Amino acid sequence: MRVIGSNGEQLGILPIDQALRTAQEEGFDLVEVSPLAKPPVCKIMDYGKFKYTEKKKQNEAKKKQVVVQLKEVKLRPRTEEHDYETKIRKIREFLGEANKARVTVMFRGREMSHRELGHKVLERVVADLKETAVIESAPRMEGRQMFMILAPNPRMLQSQRAKAAAQGSAPPAPVAPAAPAPSAPAAAPEGDNPGTATP
Repeated sequence: MRVIGSNGEQLGILPIDQALRTAQEEGFDLVEVSPLAKPPVCKIMDYGKFKYTEKKKQNEAKKKQVVVQLKEVKLRPRTEEHDYETKIRKIREFLGEANKARVTVMFRGREMSHRELGHKVLERVVADLKETAVIESAPRMEGRQMFMILAPNPRMLQSQRAKAAAQGSAPPAPVAPAAPAPSAPAAAPEGDNPGTATP
C-alpha cells in the first residue's frame, strides 16, 4: 500500500505490517483514505482527532444552511374581511422571515360548482402581496381544495437586508446634555479674611 506520513510526506509503497509498525512508533493510527486506488492509499494520523474535526466541519456547514419552511394558510371562497386581513398579515410575516406560504381555498358542498370564486380569492391574495410575494406554484385543484405556493419576493428580502445593515451601522442616538454643574461660591474680595470677624 502507498503510505502518507503524519506530516503529509510520502513514505512510498510499504507492506502492511511495516506501515502499521511505523504508525505505532509515532503513536498514531493507520487509516485507509483511498481504498479504490492501485495500490490503496493509507495515511498515518490521529483518527480520533480526524473524526472530531470532520464532525465539527459538518456542524458548521449545518449552521450556515438556511432552512426554508412551508407554512399553510387556509381560506374559504367567502372568507370574512376581518379574517382575510388577519391571514394576509400572517402570510406577510411568513414571507418576511424568508419562508414560503401555501395558500389554500377550501370548498364545501355546492361551493365546488363555483371554483371561480376560489380563483378570485387567490388573485386577490396575489394582488395584496405583490410587493412581498412571487408565485412559485400557480393555483391548482387537489380534491376539494385549490392552492398555490408563494415565495418571498427577492427584492423585498434584499430591501430587508439593506435596512438591517443600515440599522447596524446607524450613528448612535444623541445623548441628552448633562445637567450644568452647580456654580462655585463667589471668591471673597482681597483684603478680607473670612476666618475673622470685622469689628
